[in-house]
Amino acid sequence: MKSIYYLLTCVLILSVSCKSQSYEKTASGIKTTIDSTVVEVRFYTPGIVRIIKSLPGETVEKKSLSVVKEAETVPLNVTESDSTISLLSDVLTVKVNTRTGAVSYLSANGDALLTEKAGSTAFTRFNDAGNETYSVKQSFTLDPNEAIYGLGILQNGKMSQRNQKVHMVQNNTCDFSTFFQSVKGYGLFWDNYSPTDFTDNEAGTEFASEVGDCIDYYFMYGKNADGVVAEMRDLTGKVPMFPLWTYGFWQSRERYKTQDETVGVVEKYRELGVPLDGIIQDWQYWGDNYHWNGMSFLNPGFPEPQKFVDDVHNLNAHLIISIWASFGPETPQYKELKEKNMLMDFQTWPQSGKDIWPPDMNYPSGVQVYDAFNPEARDIYWEYLDKGLFSLGIDGWWMDSTEPDHLDFKPKDFDNKTYLGSFRKVRNAFPLETVGGVYDHQRQVSSDKRVFILTRSGFAGQQRYGCNVWSGDLGSSWDSFRSQIPAGLNFTLTGNPNFNSDIGGFFAGAYNKSWSDGTAAKNPLFQELYVRWLQYGVFTPMMRSHGTDMKREIYYFGKQGEPVYDAIANAINLRYSLLPYIYTTSWDVASNNSSFMRALVMDFPADKKVWDMNSEYMFGQSLLVAPVMNAQYTPEKIVKVDEASGWNKGNAKTKEGFPAVDFTEVKSSPVYLPEGTAWYDFWTNEKFDGGQEIAKETTINTTPVYVKAGAILPIGPKVQYATEKKWDNLEIRIYEGADGEFTLYEDENDNYNYEKGVYSTITFKWNDADKTLTIGRRNGEFPGMLTERTFNIVLASKDKTKGNEIVSQPDKAVTYSGDEVVVKL
Repeated sequence: MKSIYYLLTCVLILSVSCKSQSYEKTASGIKTTIDSTVVEVRFYTPGIVRIIKSLPGETVEKKSLSVVKEAETVPLNVTESDSTISLLSDVLTVKVNTRTGAVSYLSANGDALLTEKAGSTAFTRFNDAGNETYSVKQSFTLDPNEAIYGLGILQNGKMSQRNQKVHMVQNNTCDFSTFFQSVKGYGLFWDNYSPTDFTDNEAGTEFASEVGDCIDYYFMYGKNADGVVAEMRDLTGKVPMFPLWTYGFWQSRERYKTQDETVGVVEKYRELGVPLDGIIQDWQYWGDNYHWNGMSFLNPGFPEPQKFVDDVHNLNAHLIISIWASFGPETPQYKELKEKNMLMDFQTWPQSGKDIWPPDMNYPSGVQVYDAFNPEARDIYWEYLDKGLFSLGIDGWWMDSTEPDHLDFKPKDFDNKTYLGSFRKVRNAFPLETVGGVYDHQRQVSSDKRVFILTRSGFAGQQRYGCNVWSGDLGSSWDSFRSQIPAGLNFTLTGNPNFNSDIGGFFAGAYNKSWSDGTAAKNPLFQELYVRWLQYGVFTPMMRSHGTDMKREIYYFGKQGEPVYDAIANAINLRYSLLPYIYTTSWDVASNNSSFMRALVMDFPADKKVWDMNSEYMFGQSLLVAPVMNAQYTPEKIVKVDEASGWNKGNAKTKEGFPAVDFTEVKSSPVYLPEGTAWYDFWTNEKFDGGQEIAKETTINTTPVYVKAGAILPIGPKVQYATEKKWDNLEIRIYEGADGEFTLYEDENDNYNYEKGVYSTITFKWNDADKTLTIGRRNGEFPGMLTERTFNIVLASKDKTKGNEIVSQPDKAVTYSGDEVVVKL
């Protein structure tokens, strides 16, 4: 009997021992094998967990291109039941089903967040340019009514990205990040750079990538949208600050053909008194296509490069210049990279050596894209950029075609070898690497000038590289325009806060078929679209006018006193008046992981009416922007117009032959005001309750903008460029109805001293019950800081408005020297 008891005891001990060894504890989680799949769970923080799945016997050594964070030491409680291994941190529970291998995620209080679909993990053998590897996919189960956001810059017009299939290969007008976040407060980053399909339908939500040695993804629980953005930036990199001047107005064109023409544009803006901070020099300053991207001024129209840069600077403006990820065969860069086997062989722009359209392929250009994944190639790229352009004092880089352009695609093109394997394997991370190469090198050689890069493509993690991504060469149409709000908001929700678009759309040829270039900007169909796009551009991180087919400078649209000209000038001036607010928001983005363009769901998640709203957003924490996104005065459809007849033969016409339009006629645009707060009309100070749709009266000179109750809004001086005047006489507007707080940020406006704490902040607090404003003690200091100034305090009210302007009637003028001041209003 004793022997039987002993035997049973041994079996029980052996059973318990076997169960305890069904997984292996690691430094940051566990590793186990389930159903012929190795599953590893690694906690990076209490709210961020990495899942790696591979096949037994495979060696997986992957260094992420996007992720820069090292795993922290996270206290975990690991338990096992009959069919589940559970890992609990302070904020997140991860459960691994030991029968199916499916991983599920719950909040600390047990709320279900996301679950892998059982049996959906898939490895399919794939030959990648001679390397035996796998195609990989994983599906998840979402709640039926769960809204998700992200995936990058898409031109589908959608806010929530449910119920669609997206083929992710970087291209001109779509920038893909394999990341989405949910209204439930979690995010998922699929860490793969090969061509990937995202599919969401009744069967599940799936990522499927063409190449992957393993399945590798990160789940993060931030509890809300800002929290998820913060965790994505913690994982893939923080956002550095841009200089103050980058937030002014930028004028560009495809293209200015001489240095005198470029400088002349800045001179004309100064003559007209219209603010301008930046001018952009587009391509062909290097000469012909065989010298493509030579990073030197070989074009006879630019005979004195240093004088060119100096002339722009002497007008208190800044210059950025076009550079590409490819080189023509007559450039020294091409020859050096070719010798070292650091070029890729596929068709890219431009295809012909002749600067004509369509390209004449009897004269192939020979332009090739360089291997941006190779650190030595990135060194070579910067060496020539530094010597040829940065040494002249050029202020920033317009990195065009960073997808890169891939024309006449053939599957074998993906077999091109890169430093990290086939081009197929790393395709979507090309913009991350090429932009990162320029940022890292400039940071190494200079701390006096902040890196500023305007680029056409982006990927997860690129926010750490001082770049603003624009949405590509869009056609000029109302549909394209309407797509920009959800495109920018979804990009922001991937963790990338810096977005802009070509104001007016790039290809405007449909508006320019019947008139010479000098009068095309007076076409009322284009005028209405351009003005509305410009007004939207006021409330994006970069306000930049650019396009081809017609000139976009303000003086081509008319003259002062005419409705369209005045609407353009007023929009630009509005941008400059908001610079203290915008620059403070930039600091908030860099230091507190905030966002410029904020989908309404970020601030009003309880209001389900905003979950899928694609026509309004918050700009910073205080301003709700509802741009006029539909034509009110002209047909949206581009119709054939000739100078003799206008749209219809019966229409009245201007002297240029265009139909006459009264842009001062009052129209109406619908605006939804989210619930949970009261709102003030920015222009009239009229107050509205949230949770309702209202009709805003508009003319061509009106952008519907509303201010949240409790907001404290600084208004800057009237200037011609961002740093023309100090902020020693700011207007501080108080919007009653709730307590509020605003911290004004100031620094030297450029350089990286702010990273060392060389800046100051002043916090304003509004107590709505007591009607008191407390201006807190100034924290910090920097060279050139104002030690004494005046704040003009204004309580928003209807009697302080006249038309579309706030009448300067401060309730109190407060002298401030850095000590706390309490103002009773």
